[in-house]
Amino acid sequence: MASPSSYLPFEKEIQEKEDLLTTLENKGEGPSDEIKRVRKELTKLVQKIYTNLTAWDTVLVSRHPNRPQTLDYINLIFDEFVELHGDRAIGDDRAIRSGFARLGDYRVLLIGHQKGHTLKERNECLYGCAHPEGYRKALAKMKLAAKFRLPIVCLIDTPGAYPGIGAEERGQAQLIATNLFEMSRLRTPIICVVIGEGGSGGALGIGIGDRVSMLEHGYYSVISPEGCAGILWKTANEETKRLAAEALKLTARDLFRLRVIDDIIPEPLGGAHRDHRQMGNILKAYLLRYLR
Repeated sequence: MASPSSYLPFEKEIQEKEDLLTTLENKGEGPSDEIKRVRKELTKLVQKIYTNLTAWDTVLVSRHPNRPQTLDYINLIFDEFVELHGDRAIGDDRAIRSGFARLGDYRVLLIGHQKGHTLKERNECLYGCAHPEGYRKALAKMKLAAKFRLPIVCLIDTPGAYPGIGAEERGQAQLIATNLFEMSRLRTPIICVVIGEGGSGGALGIGIGDRVSMLEHGYYSVISPEGCAGILWKTANEETKRLAAEALKLTARDLFRLRVIDDIIPEPLGGAHRDHRQMGNILKAYLLRYLR
C-alpha cells in the first residue's frame, strides 16, 4: 500500500480504493466477499488507468520517488558486484555507478545512473545528473570490459547531464560526444535499458548499444518536457508541459513505433515502484535473453 505522499496526481481514484481496502482489512479478521470484490475492482482500476496514461503522466511515473534505481537492481538481480571508482583525472562521480557483476551465468560490467532515494543520497548523486568525470569514468570502465571481452549493461535514469558552469568548463559536451563515438566502436556487446528518465545527452552518454530497450513507463527524449515548454512557450505550466510531452513522442510506445528502441520491457501492474522484486525479475529475464 502506498503512502499518501507517494500517489501521483492521476491516482486519486486508486488512493480512495486502496484506503477503502485498508479499512475493510483492518475491520475483518480474514478475507471476505467484500474485500475480494474491492481487490478485484482495484486491480481493474489500476489496469484501466495505467493502460491509458498520457505522455505527461508517463513522465511522472518515470520520476516516482519509489521507483527502483540502479543500486536497487544491483541488490535485486546482480551478484558479486564489485564497484569501480574514479576517472583517474578529477574524482569519483556518484551519479554514475560502475562495477563488475554476475548476472545468472554471465560476467558483466554494469554501468548505471543513480539518483538516490533520501535527500542525503540525492545531494550526493546530484539527482542523477552526471558530471564530465562520470562519463570519463564510464568510458574507462567500458574499455576495461572490452579488454576482458565482458558484455556491458547500461541502466539509464537521468534528467540530463549536470548543467553547471564547472561541468561545461571541464568539457561536458565533448566527453559525451567522445562516449558516443567510442561506444559505437567497442568490440564487446552493449545492452542499454532506460529504467526511468532518459533525458538528453546525459542519457546518451551511456546509451549507445547493440540493444536499446525501455521499461514500459520510462521516457527517452532530447529534452525534458519542462525544458521544451520553457523554450517554445516561455513558461512551463501544466498545460505547456503536457503539450510538450505529447509533441516530443517520448514514451516507450512512441519510440518503439519510430524504431528508436528495440524492445519495451513490461512493468508490474501500476508501475515498477509498486513491486520492486517483480520488476527485478522481469528485467533479469530480458537481460539474460539479450546476453544469450
